[in-house]
Amino acid sequence: MQFVKNRLYLILGISTCCKAWKKNIKRKFIHLLQLRVHPALIELKKKLDEDSSGKRHKVVLTYITSRGLWYNFSWKGDHQKSGGVATNIGIHFFDLLLWFFGKPVNSEVHLNEYNKTAGFIELKNADVKWYLSIDENDLPDEMQSNGQRTFRSIKIDEEEVEFTKGFTDLHTIVYQNTLEGNGFGINHARPSIELVHNIRNAKPVEKLDKDKKPSHYGKVERRTHGGRCKD
Repeated sequence: MQFVKNRLYLILGISTCCKAWKKNIKRKFIHLLQLRVHPALIELKKKLDEDSSGKRHKVVLTYITSRGLWYNFSWKGDHQKSGGVATNIGIHFFDLLLWFFGKPVNSEVHLNEYNKTAGFIELKNADVKWYLSIDENDLPDEMQSNGQRTFRSIKIDEEEVEFTKGFTDLHTIVYQNTLEGNGFGINHARPSIELVHNIRNAKPVEKLDKDKKPSHYGKVERRTHGGRCKD
């Protein structure tokens, strides 16, 4: 990391800065937390912040994005380099949910395999059931039939969050904000980095609470356990 010796700033993807966090490098990093600059998500954040009802929200995150064999043979398939599935495909969603609902109070991991992971997080203002996978067999049957390779869903209180559009310029917006002195520093990124670190190293809970399972998890159980779901 020659840039550290030269006291330069570096803009990093959030998964990359895991290494800097673990090494406790004392330099300024700017992180690409691009979902925080998405117009629709900024509006939703504002709406949540203005809600004075004190309601505890129920959230379900499901993200399945199939990857080919190349994935396993690349650096992304090496958990020591990439941080595994929770980091590779999940960290931006975790950052978003922590931005919306506050830091984790409690976290459980229900499934932790090389190509999929699932669990439950109790945040300050929400309970989150989450499921992440790069296994194409986890895609909904209709999507598999249509040749689609990605399923993304965030539901808050059973209402789907729509943010499929508006991704084109998010990185550019982060760069512009950084040049104006408004970049995302380590204090912004640290909570989600610590969360995925704990998820990666957690021992899965053996007896699962049905109320904490993501709805898609049942499909995995039926396939894995010969059609029988464990209680």
